[in-house]
Amino acid sequence: MTERLSIKLRSFFRQADVMLLVLCCAAALFGILLIASATHYTGDLRYVIIQSIALILGILMYIFFSFVEVETLSEKWKWIFAFNVLFICLLLTPLAVDPTATGGNRAWLHFPGFPMNIQPGEIVKVTFILLLAKQLAYYREHDLSSIRSVTFYGGHFLFMVALLYLVSKDAGTCLVYVSIFICMTFAAGVKLRWFALGFGGIAAILTVLWVKDWIPGYMRRRIEVIFDHSLYPLGEGWHQDRSLLAFGSGGWFGQGLFNGTQTQQIGGVGLPARHTDFIFSAAGEELGYVGCAVIIVLLVAIVLRCLAVARQAKTPMGSMICVGVAGMLGFQIIENIGMCIFVLPVIGLTLPFFSYGGSSLLTVFAAMGIVSGIKMRSLPDWLRD
Repeated sequence: MTERLSIKLRSFFRQADVMLLVLCCAAALFGILLIASATHYTGDLRYVIIQSIALILGILMYIFFSFVEVETLSEKWKWIFAFNVLFICLLLTPLAVDPTATGGNRAWLHFPGFPMNIQPGEIVKVTFILLLAKQLAYYREHDLSSIRSVTFYGGHFLFMVALLYLVSKDAGTCLVYVSIFICMTFAAGVKLRWFALGFGGIAAILTVLWVKDWIPGYMRRRIEVIFDHSLYPLGEGWHQDRSLLAFGSGGWFGQGLFNGTQTQQIGGVGLPARHTDFIFSAAGEELGYVGCAVIIVLLVAIVLRCLAVARQAKTPMGSMICVGVAGMLGFQIIENIGMCIFVLPVIGLTLPFFSYGGSSLLTVFAAMGIVSGIKMRSLPDWLRD
């Protein structure tokens, strides 16, 4: 047993994407440092401890998924699909965390004795990417842009998004699924007329919903405040006003870790959600624009590494999985940073690798492990021996 494990580890360091693992660990360790600072005012190390445990488990998951044959695993697509549906439906059971404790969304599960809450929508993103990649790879051989093909993989996408929203009311996570679908179908070669039809239909539906005032009030106000920052200063605009103030006070080099005026403020006047949704703002205040630039460089490097593996992948399915992972990360990065600098609405998406969240960190490390495995299987046979 020990000898087999030793052989596997040597194989991992020789063939896997160690550079990607280094980038992921660097980002996660930087994130833990920011979380330690953002929660320092509480005097509680619980967040740092949980995130550190998640990082260790995430590294193990990275190594494990590097050896998983995703093409073989995808043959069990019926079981994977059933897992996706049932896991999300667990949010309808007593295991779900009370929505009043999580901002109104029924998006979290709590298993007694487990140190962290689990977000099914986060974990299912990875298996959704796997199934969608299998579908697209199959239909590439059977007219990808035909009405029949689009109905099947488009129906799969719409079903998952509708199920997730109806069960959890988590619109932010649903938008991540939308970005994954758009990126993967575009990369697969779906004809542009379908994108034009889709975007046109969405625009028409949103226009009707807006004119008829059928959009939930809090969503409408979050959009309105983007175009007029003076609106709702004590409501939907509060978080982003404080975020801009944090950035402005940080300057180029910041006020120093554990020294940010708002980040260390006790009470309701400090930076809201400073260790989760607005951790980028906390970094801006304490480490300045330079610290934020380092964060962006690390995240962009991870996304570009995924796309580089996509170009080298041995199979179309492997390539599309990498594109899906890159699309997932890219959308969350753009939305979270845009939210923090007050150019995009708040939709409750965390910054990958940096924001506090055990299930989020485990999800991205598992996804990165799959990308690493795709790179391993794209190597020539003589390098894999």
